[in-house]
Amino acid sequence: MKKLIAGLVLALMGGATLLYLWPATLLASVQFIERQRAGLNLKQISVHDLNIHYYEGGPSDAQTILLVHGFAANKDNWLRFARHLTQDYRVIALDLPGFGASSKPAGSYDIGTQTERLADINDALGLDQLHLMGNSMGGHISALYAARYPTRIRSLTLLDNAGITSPQPSELRLRLSRGETNPLVVKSPEDFQRLLAFIFVKPPYLPEPIKGYFAEQAAHNSAYYEQIFAHLVERYIPLEPELSKIQAPTLIIWGAEDRVLDVSSVEVMQTLLHKPHVVIMPNTGHAPMIEQPELTAQHLRAFLKELDK
Repeated sequence: MKKLIAGLVLALMGGATLLYLWPATLLASVQFIERQRAGLNLKQISVHDLNIHYYEGGPSDAQTILLVHGFAANKDNWLRFARHLTQDYRVIALDLPGFGASSKPAGSYDIGTQTERLADINDALGLDQLHLMGNSMGGHISALYAARYPTRIRSLTLLDNAGITSPQPSELRLRLSRGETNPLVVKSPEDFQRLLAFIFVKPPYLPEPIKGYFAEQAAHNSAYYEQIFAHLVERYIPLEPELSKIQAPTLIIWGAEDRVLDVSSVEVMQTLLHKPHVVIMPNTGHAPMIEQPELTAQHLRAFLKELDK
């Protein structure tokens, strides 16, 4: 018996060592656990010439919530958030074209193009009358989708969305106007650590091997992300003329300490939307669904519950 226990301990130690030495394996293990806890399954679908990867979970006959990530992000941003929704809702989290495991087509990644790609994905998935939710760039895309296809959504939720010229310029806007390096594009491990501090008030815990792996991957893709960011800037579509076209009730959630997109954007949006509901989250940065997933989900659930009355 002692030999058996000793063997098990050695095997576990060896497995832990391998996971530490191979961070991609460790990351895959963590993602698998988070998917299981969230009740999500990994799926993919062909949309024209694109292969789109996504998570899906929850009751198949329930109302659908579609989650759209931001710049240089992917569907994993929603894992801990989705955990608090899949009991009652069908939840789908996409890798947008150009991000995560989805196809990276040639051509532009401007908001207008991505919005039409999202429409094609929704058609392929048979999604209609959905609850649409997007963060940052994904919020910009989601808002434009809601403006262009107003009869296809039940509600819209925007988390620190791009697309608004805020009365108070954000720190990102000020830095870029001075010609400084874009803090959202990582070129070194040190840049990644600074990115976490820039995005979050309290960065989520990441094991050092995974943090290093993320930093390496982000640095490897830096030129690609710079190109996408250039598309977003050069072919910018302002939301101000579009918001009045949105008919669906809209929930705006914003981190009060967002340094990427200033919270004063909310002032502009409230005057242009037909049915706005606003939640400002204190001590929260640019990605509330990561920094405070349970609380953000509670705000969404309360909003959706009011719609059903």
